[in-house]
Amino acid sequence: MNLLMTNYTFYYDESEHSRKINYQTITASNYYDNFVTMIVGWNPDKNEILQKYLAFEKKYADRKNKNGEIKSTMFKQKQLEYGFASLNKPNIMFLNDFLSLFDENTHIYFSVCSKIEYLMLQLFKEYENNIFYNADFIKYSVTKTLIKYHPQKIIKCIYESPDDFIDELKKFLLNRIEYNKSQPELKKTETEAFIDAIAILNTISKAPNINWNYHMAFDGFKKYLQEKKIENYNLILDKEGRENEISKTLQSAIDVGLKNVKELDSKNHPGLRIADMLAGIISKLLKSIATALQYNSFDDGINKKVLSQKWFELDEDQLILYKKFFNLICVLQPAWYKSYSGIYADDLIVLNSLLNYMSNFESSTQIQSALNMQPEYFNAYACEQLNRYFERKSCKLPISQINLNEDESFFNQRNGKMYLNSSNNPMLPLHEGTQIFEVLSVGIDHKNIPLITVKLNGNSQCFRLPNDLFEWVYSLIGLASIGENILPSEVIFTLDKDKKIYVDLI
Repeated sequence: MNLLMTNYTFYYDESEHSRKINYQTITASNYYDNFVTMIVGWNPDKNEILQKYLAFEKKYADRKNKNGEIKSTMFKQKQLEYGFASLNKPNIMFLNDFLSLFDENTHIYFSVCSKIEYLMLQLFKEYENNIFYNADFIKYSVTKTLIKYHPQKIIKCIYESPDDFIDELKKFLLNRIEYNKSQPELKKTETEAFIDAIAILNTISKAPNINWNYHMAFDGFKKYLQEKKIENYNLILDKEGRENEISKTLQSAIDVGLKNVKELDSKNHPGLRIADMLAGIISKLLKSIATALQYNSFDDGINKKVLSQKWFELDEDQLILYKKFFNLICVLQPAWYKSYSGIYADDLIVLNSLLNYMSNFESSTQIQSALNMQPEYFNAYACEQLNRYFERKSCKLPISQINLNEDESFFNQRNGKMYLNSSNNPMLPLHEGTQIFEVLSVGIDHKNIPLITVKLNGNSQCFRLPNDLFEWVYSLIGLASIGENILPSEVIFTLDKDKKIYVDLI
């Protein structure tokens, strides 16, 4: 099937949407930091899911609200307090039937975006990764700290006295540094990040902008469409606000470059109700995880947090639910951008870890055989996944998908033509003496051959470099990996009489 020509229909809904982020919403008892969006779609030729869903709604007609819809709000947060282990038999049957609707023809995309992180990005927007500090890690650490401790004084400053926000944040971080001294090894990395954060905060005087937008969720979906090579599509949003008024959500979708986007009423479009149910399930699981791992006090911050044993007290039907949800979220229609988040992605990573962890058990009996140890086993597994995430994040080199041409070539991020077999790329034309090239990027292939992309005659061209320049290329890659991008730049190449090559950046 040619995905470029196939017309897909996608449906969007969201959960934990704070229409306005203010002190009242952020301190409310039901507040959850992450904004969750869900987009589900398929080729209209494969829309049997709609017919199956209507039959599903008919079966569970007693669960419809006053508008005649089955919405995710029918599940109370308490019913998923310990994940699927909290579900009673009727709800297990309901979710089992719902998750049975999906197959390999269903496309799923979802995003999990921290509202606090959005504020931190505004605060540190002038600071990027460089050789001296990892700005992303600082933003992550401060975001996580505010989410985990939820210090009321700082939160209140953001909305009621923004001029005091930075000073209060610095005081809080200094206090955390002092507390961390009682667990120096456990909190070493966090403390280092806080010290760097304070150094940056000392140079900032302006409080962050707190106007929320929805661009991040749609940025991720745009990347998903590109990865899946889907060009022809319709995106339907659940209508909000006044009849003839363009919502902020719709405007955000348009702003990021999505096309064929419109708002319709979920009462008339079951695809929107499907998206709503999925968004609700994910957000409630995420919220339960966050609550379970929340620090209960300032002093609690030096203690180890694990899920309680109750999360693992599963019967066979509850375990099957985890496996079905794992299949939907992690297996069907796999893609790098199937899930999307900002720098702070802890809740999402732990959720994915939980689904993976549960899916590896053959039966609930296997879980019960070491029930008292399951919280520790899972904690070790989740920590491993978080560490892998941090390792990926520590490398600032961009990652992009390549599309091979018939001659096994592709265009790199600087639009230079490269071959899988680098020997097919010509050698950079160097002559004796000096010459200047506008260097766009450098790289090393799988055979450790140094490569360079330059601009010649207005076009990007990729060349091989002599092995003598391997270390120079490697050093530039190393700097770029920590956020210190020197290229593009003009570079002087000097070839002396002894065929030695010297390189100088202008």
